[in-house]
Amino acid sequence: MNDDSHGFATRAIHAGQDADPTTGATVIPISLSSTFTQAAPGQHKGYEYARSGNPTRRALEICLAALEGGDRGLAFASGSAATFTLLHAILKPGDEILAAADLYGGTFRILEKVFRPYGVNANYTEDPSPKGFVKEMTPKTKMVWIETPTNPMLQILDIAAIAEVAHNNGAKLAVDNTFASPYLQQPLKLGADVVVHSTTKYLGGHSDVIGGAIVCSKEDYTPIRFLQNAAGAVPGPFDAYMTLRGIKTLAVRMDRHSENAVELADWLTHQPQVEKVYFPGLKDHPGRAIAARQMKSFGGMISLRIKGGGEAAKRFASRTKLFSLAESLGGVESLLNHPATMTHASIPKEIREARGVDDALVRLSVGIEHVADLRADLQQAMEQ
Repeated sequence: MNDDSHGFATRAIHAGQDADPTTGATVIPISLSSTFTQAAPGQHKGYEYARSGNPTRRALEICLAALEGGDRGLAFASGSAATFTLLHAILKPGDEILAAADLYGGTFRILEKVFRPYGVNANYTEDPSPKGFVKEMTPKTKMVWIETPTNPMLQILDIAAIAEVAHNNGAKLAVDNTFASPYLQQPLKLGADVVVHSTTKYLGGHSDVIGGAIVCSKEDYTPIRFLQNAAGAVPGPFDAYMTLRGIKTLAVRMDRHSENAVELADWLTHQPQVEKVYFPGLKDHPGRAIAARQMKSFGGMISLRIKGGGEAAKRFASRTKLFSLAESLGGVESLLNHPATMTHASIPKEIREARGVDDALVRLSVGIEHVADLRADLQQAMEQ
């Protein structure tokens, strides 16, 4: 079932997930076979070798495309594998990619340590407005890469306006939609050419499976699909099943994540131990109007700067009980991250500190627990 007229929550549960035609199984079976018997050479039922295609993975890819409103979905072994495959499929030596300066440390690592030596140069704009991108575009810019909200400073970028900038200069716009999830934001409908996800995060939703995804047009699908098969960084069938299982509750989870984050962000602004709170739902956030226009709600991610600098932030980070000090985000449980030493440690100190990612910064992935318990946990950690 893949009916675009259905609501998001319905598509999350049913897209690509019809009852099994052989057994009638309501839930998509986990297809473990690595190879598929053919009736004659070249005559098969759509599958020949599991790296090239798998029924469980195919169900996930159909569902991903339906949720993002794209033509095609492709699943990968991780978000980094998806990022690498997309860049390699679209860019060639001599090309340039323009990215917003505030971005995930793993993406920075891929751009600087993998693609720059390969001959693809990355440029960064410190000004995330459309005008900032206009100033940095060159004739060699073939792709613009953005996150919104950004990781970890929670900047909001205007997808539609930046898509126009990219297209006016002959470039494609790629959006890492991990922080928002397709429930809160659908970049393709705003003009983006391709969307990337770490499905490990909100899509999987339970911190128990690693995965990545690309959703794109039919035009871009062919070179990306070729590399997906040729390089083989695909998820196993159990990983695909677990991601599909998580997606079924994405809508209800994102509502709770967002509600909890709104309440906690407002509370944090009044705490004497907090120097600044970064959350697009706050009235004084510079990107609030854009976020309200292009997102369903403001998401479950909050960053904050602790008074007293890095040592105070590290003490705070080590004293929470419900917020686990851990990498990643988007699970049902709340997580606390220290970007400078964890997710963004691959960015040289002078560069990340110039972008605001210093030792005093802490990032919260607000889970779906009772919000009063989360507030009490943060309060006791601060008071210590």
